[in-house]
Amino acid sequence: MPRWWTEGADWLRDLPMAVERQCGRWDLTVVGAVAHGSNAVVVPVTRSGEEFVLRMSPPGVEVAEQAWALRWWAGRGMAQLYDADVEAGAMLLERLSTPLTTRPVDEAVAVLGQLMRRLAVPAPDDARSTTDIVTTRSAQLEPEWERLGRPFDIAILREALDVAPSETTSTLAVNGDFHSGQVLAGQREEWLTVDPVLFRGDIEYDLGRVLWWDLDKMDDIVRYFDIAVREAGLDRDRARDWVIWRTVDYWLWGLSVGLTEDPVRCARLVTELSR
Repeated sequence: MPRWWTEGADWLRDLPMAVERQCGRWDLTVVGAVAHGSNAVVVPVTRSGEEFVLRMSPPGVEVAEQAWALRWWAGRGMAQLYDADVEAGAMLLERLSTPLTTRPVDEAVAVLGQLMRRLAVPAPDDARSTTDIVTTRSAQLEPEWERLGRPFDIAILREALDVAPSETTSTLAVNGDFHSGQVLAGQREEWLTVDPVLFRGDIEYDLGRVLWWDLDKMDDIVRYFDIAVREAGLDRDRARDWVIWRTVDYWLWGLSVGLTEDPVRCARLVTELSR
């Protein structure tokens, strides 16, 4: 992630000692090689014959928020959280296996659509609303577009602002960081989600990310959009509006932090769904 291009070196240097300390506190034994995502490492561990993973990331509010989200979903379509040490940036989680990214994209998109619906339980009242996110971010899009030198046609920006889903009656739980890289095979359920961000509102919120994450594998973007809509039981027009708005939002953010590949994917996704 872009944030780690300029920070995190001290945490990474001290990570072996941090893992050792946490294993001592929780009576864990390391039994496999370290793996990593974009914001954390996971270490296979055991305790009294049971298998887990120890997830370590830099301590901060994100760890507390993720532990809160995991506890809220309580294993429903989500990895089970067994313990958390927020000050150490540590979580003890259910051991999962094969990532969804290893499956054909048709299957992956269908699974993601099903999980969107699976996670859609009534959300806590204090979860951030997707309506608030849209209202706040929409006010920033045009100024950011100007600062970045008007990187794409104003008509695209206008469309995103016109369709912005700024009102909803939904109070369902929404995973705000959702894509095939965050889903792994489980035993309790066939596929389980990791690293959630808990919002309240429209579950279509991160459908754009579902698509742009695997866009390079897609020969017909609209077909995959329709698969996700069908499997999640979404309103197609509402889902399209969310994808347009969310993709333009991410497009501008990606340009602002120096991403090069994702903005190209965003351009392709918006073009296909705007036809």
